[in-house]
Amino acid sequence: MSEAATLQIQVEHTQQSRLSQVDFNNLKFGQILSDHMLVAEYANGQWEDVRIVPYGDISISPSMSALHYGQAIFEGIKAYKFVDGTVSIFRPDKNHERFNKSAARLEMPEVPQEIFIDGLRKLIGLDHSWVPATPGASLYIRPFMFATEAALGVHPSNSYKFIIITGPVGSYYNKPLRVKVETHFTRAADGGVGFSKNAGNYALSLHPTKLAQQEGFDQLIWTDAKEHTYVEEAGTANLLFRVGDTIITPSADTILHGVTRRSIIEIARHWGYQAEERKVSVKELVDGIKDGSVTEAFAAGTAATLTPISEIGYKGQLYTLPDPAKREFSNKVLQYLNDLRYGRIADEFGWNFIV
Repeated sequence: MSEAATLQIQVEHTQQSRLSQVDFNNLKFGQILSDHMLVAEYANGQWEDVRIVPYGDISISPSMSALHYGQAIFEGIKAYKFVDGTVSIFRPDKNHERFNKSAARLEMPEVPQEIFIDGLRKLIGLDHSWVPATPGASLYIRPFMFATEAALGVHPSNSYKFIIITGPVGSYYNKPLRVKVETHFTRAADGGVGFSKNAGNYALSLHPTKLAQQEGFDQLIWTDAKEHTYVEEAGTANLLFRVGDTIITPSADTILHGVTRRSIIEIARHWGYQAEERKVSVKELVDGIKDGSVTEAFAAGTAATLTPISEIGYKGQLYTLPDPAKREFSNKVLQYLNDLRYGRIADEFGWNFIV
């Protein structure tokens, strides 16, 4: 598919909507899926057969290469409903950009804008009634792509499937986090795929996270693979800290450069804060908590939004941060992001993509 003008999206409407079965006051993250999904096929060097169909199971071959060699990537996006009923998607252009960077790293084809963005708009427009009006809720959007060639042998697949599914969600985390600094297991290494949002990154995190949860922690703070000296990510989200009047976020080629993280940094600079993207050592973080210079720590991501970190465990010691309810910057920026995404204030950055 070389030109946007060639895109034709066929739509098959569901015969039986499940919308009436949804309790929008009790939304569990990722448990409820909307009526329709977008599907596109890649074969013979081009994208084709772009369609919106009722959400449902798909048929795959047992020899499908994604199952054996791990060519699978995804994104996380959210849509919000304004008070007047308008539906807006938050910065999907940045997710599209990151999706294609992930695709390039895993030797997968890029998905063109007319499928990712325009297809997303058409899908959400069709299922706009699934976007919750409940305070704090949103429509989670999961674009993903996987290799479909039915043959064994380690090589890039010659065919792929791109799908977008959606579902109404509440909060991913409903309380401040207790996190443990991981000093043995590794999430990502220099030269690897840590910056990409691929399925394997999450698979290797499951066992260490389970061990931390058995110790009473909610998530991990991942550290660098070489020395476990520098902090990188917080489980399924990026990390940010306030040190004095400076907002700091770890920066490395091994971390996922999140859209929420990027947005918070841009807002901080707009407000006149100094904001730095740089290496942050575990020692700097721990010493800052002990001497009181680190006043805020939080995780940021599409699912997590902005979740305060209350305690950090490191080498058997527990370090407690100031009361999340009294934190100035993180509470202010969370309120601002919510007001912006729900259309309660002017969109001065142009981040809301109106459906």
